[in-house]
Amino acid sequence: MKIALIGLVAVAAVVVAAVAMQPAKTDSVTAGESALIQPVVEPAQPADAGEKTADAAEEERYMYFEMKTSKGTIYLELDNEKAPITTENFLSYTKEGHYDGTIFHRVMSNFMIQGGGFDKDMNQKKVGKGIKNEWKNGLSNMRGTIAMARLGNQPDSGTAQFFINVVDNKMLDTPRDGAGYAVFGRVAKGMDVVDAIKSVAVGNNGMHQNVPIEPVVIESVKLMTDAQIEEAKLLEEANSDG
Repeated sequence: MKIALIGLVAVAAVVVAAVAMQPAKTDSVTAGESALIQPVVEPAQPADAGEKTADAAEEERYMYFEMKTSKGTIYLELDNEKAPITTENFLSYTKEGHYDGTIFHRVMSNFMIQGGGFDKDMNQKKVGKGIKNEWKNGLSNMRGTIAMARLGNQPDSGTAQFFINVVDNKMLDTPRDGAGYAVFGRVAKGMDVVDAIKSVAVGNNGMHQNVPIEPVVIESVKLMTDAQIEEAKLLEEANSDG
């Protein structure tokens, strides 16, 4: 079984251990999943007044996703310009329904929360081939950003697993095994939910460490329409952030 680990570059021993914390083949901030699922081509649907079609939304620089979890809703803003490969990858898995029913299987309150690879029974989901690591895109692993988990010493091994930084982790921008960890977006709204998740009680589950004792489930992930973005006031949040 593979568990992705986010390799911590700070605190050498701890960072390296965290980076390779997952078993042989599991995604994590430092460990990546197995492979990337090919994009699913869905039939275009007519847009309602004031909305774009899904295809049109995919052409925007920023793509917004609604991630409903058992702790609340997290809204993600992915950078389709600076991280086009990773954003398309996340969209592909979203269309497949891959994330629905997965969990945040690795939670470290002073580091990050990682998910997208296991169900609540800790069964690892199938994935496709790894994607190109876009770690040189200029985006940094700061608090509130979302980045790709991957296998240690395998820069292009990221698939479906991701992590959300709960503190500034700039050390992950620096290559320690040939590459850093690719940031591809940020939490546009819902950091209170992220902070609630990072605070849950964790323990060991078989060979896995830092697993929430009570599963934190990702109930669904969906690409948002213009109307939904406006209703959630995500653009206002972005503007207020400067």
